[in-house]
Amino acid sequence: MPDTPVVTDASPTATPTAIPTAQRIDSLDVIRGVAALGILLMNAVSFALPDAAYMNLEQAGNETLLDTAIGVAGRILVDQKMMAIFSLLFGVGIVIFADRAAAKGRRSIWLSLWRNLLLLIVGVAHTILWDGDVLTVYALCAPFVLLLRKLPAAWLFGIGLAVANAPAVLSLMVNSSIEDADLGGVWFIGGELSDGVGGLFLLDGFGRALGLMLIGVGLFRLGFVQGNASQATYRRTAVWGFGIGVPLSAAGLLMNTSTDWAGSAAFSGHAVSTFGTVPMALGYLSLIVLWAGRNSGGLRARLQAVGRMALTNYLTQTIIGVAVLTIALDNVDVSRTLVLGFVFAVWALQLTWSPWWLARFRFGPFEWAWRCATYRSLQPLRR
Repeated sequence: MPDTPVVTDASPTATPTAIPTAQRIDSLDVIRGVAALGILLMNAVSFALPDAAYMNLEQAGNETLLDTAIGVAGRILVDQKMMAIFSLLFGVGIVIFADRAAAKGRRSIWLSLWRNLLLLIVGVAHTILWDGDVLTVYALCAPFVLLLRKLPAAWLFGIGLAVANAPAVLSLMVNSSIEDADLGGVWFIGGELSDGVGGLFLLDGFGRALGLMLIGVGLFRLGFVQGNASQATYRRTAVWGFGIGVPLSAAGLLMNTSTDWAGSAAFSGHAVSTFGTVPMALGYLSLIVLWAGRNSGGLRARLQAVGRMALTNYLTQTIIGVAVLTIALDNVDVSRTLVLGFVFAVWALQLTWSPWWLARFRFGPFEWAWRCATYRSLQPLRR
């Protein structure tokens, strides 16, 4: 997520300054930039189409074979996976902030809790605009990450894996008791979501977010997300991650299509796909690290800039998406192909404006406001 601040000396009253470029972990910014752009591929669907079309590909947006192909690719390759990378890095950001604050003599836990309380407020405001917000979930999970952050990496990974997948296991257990009428709104257009199913979705969202944040902390402790492992390790992880994750994601989709998208297979298909999320997230992570280590050109720099302004870019994606896809095109039959075109346009915009902005300012506008509120003082913005 957003830039992680440090302070200039050990005094609790020291004025915090931006992390110098030499001290930044560049690979994290690149990974964060890819995730920030990738997450729009799925979020844009919910901006443009009815909620049910997000999970049930037959509900809306499919006018051509290309629309169907885009929906299938999104379900297998993107859904949950970009959010998983986002969650991994948010956990890393919490630990970096707390560790650096403690090293500078600050009350790191209280400062971290205050920082995430502010994020919760931002998330609630974001939810008013769009109900797919994830910042509230991250903010509420942050205290648990702070509590467990010093566990050994193996424990963090094991607990994270269990927490991330536990809701999917529960979904498989209760799937047979769920009726079509319980799935109104999320699987079928019209109707209302039952309280029980709504609770399952809430548990699923929190479980995956917290679990992946803990996995991210474990990977950070091992130096994996910083690019410190060998190239052979990243290659093996990519092969293993996609070798397990893609078949599971495809199997989950097949469970839905083979039953003609019946509500009886809604949660079973979703659960099987969820089991592929962590492996595929690690696969993507490995490929990005390998690519970033071999490239120093313009695209890498642009992705790094997008990552440094991840909060701003995430929020502006919603603002633009709601304005264009939800409001301006409200009376238009929007296809998944049109949604993909919108995504490409926003990517071009953010890849252009992020480096332009950071060449002139220290932080993205939302990062700067969050920073000022965190330290309760006006922070320098212009370079």
